[in-house]
Amino acid sequence: MTARAAGPTDAALPRLRVAVAGASGRMGRALIDAIGTHPDLVLAGALDAPGSPALGAPVQAAAHGAGAVIATSDLRAGLADAQVLIDFTRPEGTLAHAGLCRELGIKMVIGTTGFSEAQKAAIAEHARHIAIVMAPNMSVGVNVVLKLLETAARTLDDGFDVEIVEAHHRHKIDAPSGTALKMGEVVAQASGRDLARCAVYARDGLSSPDGGERDPRAIGFSSVRGGDIVGDHTVLFAGNGERIEITHRASSRATYAEGSLRAARYLAARANGLYGMDDVLGYTAAPHDAAPGRPAAPRATAAAAPQAAADKGPR
Repeated sequence: MTARAAGPTDAALPRLRVAVAGASGRMGRALIDAIGTHPDLVLAGALDAPGSPALGAPVQAAAHGAGAVIATSDLRAGLADAQVLIDFTRPEGTLAHAGLCRELGIKMVIGTTGFSEAQKAAIAEHARHIAIVMAPNMSVGVNVVLKLLETAARTLDDGFDVEIVEAHHRHKIDAPSGTALKMGEVVAQASGRDLARCAVYARDGLSSPDGGERDPRAIGFSSVRGGDIVGDHTVLFAGNGERIEITHRASSRATYAEGSLRAARYLAARANGLYGMDDVLGYTAAPHDAAPGRPAAPRATAAAAPQAAADKGPR
C-alpha cells in the first residue's frame, strides 16, 4: 500500500480575491453564493449603490467564507483587498468602477450590457492597462450556443428566415436582451449581413415597412417580459418545409455566476487586454492572451445592447 504524500490544505492555497458590484441585486447575490462554494475563491468586497438598504450589513458567502464582508458604497474601501471585480450593474456605474480599477490595478469581469460605442471605446482604453473580460452573457451554455449559431447561419443562409425570441423577468428594463443582440450579431456576421441594416425590432400592422412580404435578409427580434423568467433565448431558422430552433433556457442565475467565476480565474494570469467568453472557453488562439507583465493591445470583444440594462438582472 502506497502512502499518499501530504499536501497543502485548501486553506493554505492562495485564493483569488473577488469583489462584487451590485451585491444586493439578483446577480450580486448569486455571485456571492457561488464564490462561497469554491475553496479557491474568497469574497473580498461587496459594493452597492448609495442609499441601498444593504449598506453596512454583513454579506455572507455560502461556504469557505473568510468572515464578514460589509456592503459599502465606498468604492475604494470595497476594492481595497480585491484582485478582480465582477460587475453586473449599469453602464455608467461600470465605467466609474473601471476607472478606479485601472487606477488600483484591479482586473474586471463585466456582465453589464447597454454600452454606447463611446462607452465601449472607453472600456477598451482601460483594458490597455488592466485585464478585462466583457461579454453579454457569462453562461457557458449560451456561449456554446453562439458557436452553434455561427455554423447554422453559414449553412442555412439561403432559403431560411431568421427570428430571435427572448423572454426575461418583469424587472428587466432593456429589450432586446444583450444576449439576443449578440446572437443576432453572430448570425449576421456568419451570413454576410449588417445587423444595423437588417434587424427588425418591431412589427405592427404590416410584416414589412413597404407593405410587401418579409425581407428574406431580415433578422427579427421579439421580446417577452413577465414573471420571474431568468432567461430564454431561441433562434428560429424557418425554411420551406422545415424549421430549426436553437434554444437556451436558464432556470437559475447560478449559470451566469459560474461563468463569471470562470472568467475571473482566466484573468488571474493576465496583465491587461480585453477578452470575451470565447477566450475564456478556448475558442480563440493563444496570441490574444496578454502574458503577465507584458502589454497587449485589447481585443475588440464587447457586449452590445441598444438600451441600458437592468443593474440587477442577468442577460
